[in-house]
Amino acid sequence: MADQEEEDLRMALRMSMQQWPPEPKRSKPRESGGAPTGSPDDSPEAKSRRLQRELMAAAAEKRLMMSGKPASPARRNVAFPKEEKDGVAGGAGGDGRKEVSCGMELSDADVNQLFSMVFGNDVSKGILAQWCNQGIRFSPDPETFMGLVQHEGGPCGVLAAIQAFVLKYLIFFPDDLGKVEPNMPENVDSRRFSKSESVTSNMFSSLTEDGKARALVRSMGEILFLCGSNKRAVIATLSILVHDAEGSDSLKDDIMTKALEGVSIESASDLQTILRVNTYTSIANAYKRLEAMIPVFQSRMGALLFLISALLSRGLDSIQADRDDPNPPLVTAPFGHASQEIVNLLLCGQAVPNVFDGRMDLGGGMSLKGISTCVEVGFLTLLESLNFCKVGQFLKCPKWPIWVVGSESHYTVLFALDTTVQDENELEERESQIRKAFDAQDQSGGGGFISVEGFHQVLRETGIDLPPEKLDHLCGAGFIVWSEFWQVLLDLDKRFGGLKDPTGSMGKKVFDLYHFNGIAKSVLNGSPAASGSEMPIQRPRLTKLRVSVPPRWTPEEFMADVVLPSASGGNDPSAKETVIEVAKPEPAQHAPLVDCIRTRWPRAVCNWVGDPPSIV
Repeated sequence: MADQEEEDLRMALRMSMQQWPPEPKRSKPRESGGAPTGSPDDSPEAKSRRLQRELMAAAAEKRLMMSGKPASPARRNVAFPKEEKDGVAGGAGGDGRKEVSCGMELSDADVNQLFSMVFGNDVSKGILAQWCNQGIRFSPDPETFMGLVQHEGGPCGVLAAIQAFVLKYLIFFPDDLGKVEPNMPENVDSRRFSKSESVTSNMFSSLTEDGKARALVRSMGEILFLCGSNKRAVIATLSILVHDAEGSDSLKDDIMTKALEGVSIESASDLQTILRVNTYTSIANAYKRLEAMIPVFQSRMGALLFLISALLSRGLDSIQADRDDPNPPLVTAPFGHASQEIVNLLLCGQAVPNVFDGRMDLGGGMSLKGISTCVEVGFLTLLESLNFCKVGQFLKCPKWPIWVVGSESHYTVLFALDTTVQDENELEERESQIRKAFDAQDQSGGGGFISVEGFHQVLRETGIDLPPEKLDHLCGAGFIVWSEFWQVLLDLDKRFGGLKDPTGSMGKKVFDLYHFNGIAKSVLNGSPAASGSEMPIQRPRLTKLRVSVPPRWTPEEFMADVVLPSASGGNDPSAKETVIEVAKPEPAQHAPLVDCIRTRWPRAVCNWVGDPPSIV
């Protein structure tokens, strides 16, 4: 009886690998009279049979695994596209020495190294549950449907990094999303928006589900090839889902849910049983595979599978070499958060633990590793405002105005719709240039004054054209003091080399930033849910911030260019007045996110409508 049951189960597996209904022979034309013109696979009966067959196969394989009997080798291989000829095994070693067969399971050594690296040897069931129950899914909420929603704590570092790249494509490369073939990573890197180009704030209203899916595929593919040094991408999937991924109905949510029933990962051996990997060196083939496997990454195992894909794309040996201390697990206890090494891996392709630029030499042949190159999307952290770390310019000034934001316990995303927010303050640069030239002539030992001869040299070097009366006034005492020179510069139009801005802003920058927190929280009418008759809903938060960044000089100096009416004028309406209107800033609002923003834009003043943005 047991043998018969086992044979029935194996028959179910074999059935799942067959075409159904059978492909008709082409030597004889189809009957056309009264027959439907569509494919036989399109009929409701065919779809029902195919769905039933897949459920039987998934259940059969799961029962076989539980009984200790391996699945059919053929079943193991058909998960991966046949057209991928140039791929190699999804090996653990950075040098390619530890290789496994294409589409096969990892070796004992590889999977033990992978599991220990990610979770350590004493991981709690709660942390494992967090990482095994988080899919990569867009929010269904109309106000945040451009964002990935998070339900479990822990994997936010993975989701936030993917979200940052998704926003890059949605905002700055929307036209590319309609193309079948993706751009090569090096071509994407070279594209920049000019200062005059910007994106309107209502651009998200035109997003489609297909466009979002393509942005997700592009983002995951770019990250994986970034981890693989633009040479390879490893894509991890599950053996219980192994079948022809091109079938339109084979990876639907109900199939996924039923196939994952009872599946849990509590050890390296559990991971080895269900994990399958495949490596792609062809970008086009990798993107095709990712597109076909979107339902897998949407499943509750999606975030973990993508993290594994990134680690294997980099190579486990290379991951360990990137780290300063290779012993702690990448998922940190006791709350199961993604470490900085995971976030850095997804942002820059290397699992370095620090956020400063380059390396920090500690002497004795020891050094700490930071970010070694410019990045597409950046990183800001609350910890810098608390003086726990220093974020370097590579992460603060990425190619695109998008940043993953870290707090003590969560990762969110900050972004702008206009690349000009990254531009340096023109008047601040001008001030620095003039001050540098002035200090070079200062022979007073830091007293802040220079000789008349030195002053004329400063004017020549910096291209300042002072009116004769101003020049005579400054040089009358035989030396020039910086504070007096500074007041003249503030009142001198920048067309003549000064710092007076005809617009009245005097170097102040004003722009909009948007903050997205993907964690699903109870909200009621846009506010955290309180007691009431309305039913709260679970959704992420998107907050628009108005940011004003004054120049480096103090508010008193900022207002120094305002010329008030003379006393002799009295109340005579005919008296001439020259008053430059300088708008008073709105009352500043504060939240921890503002402290993060100020690490990038010192002195920034932020305002928003409604509840403060949350980074936890």
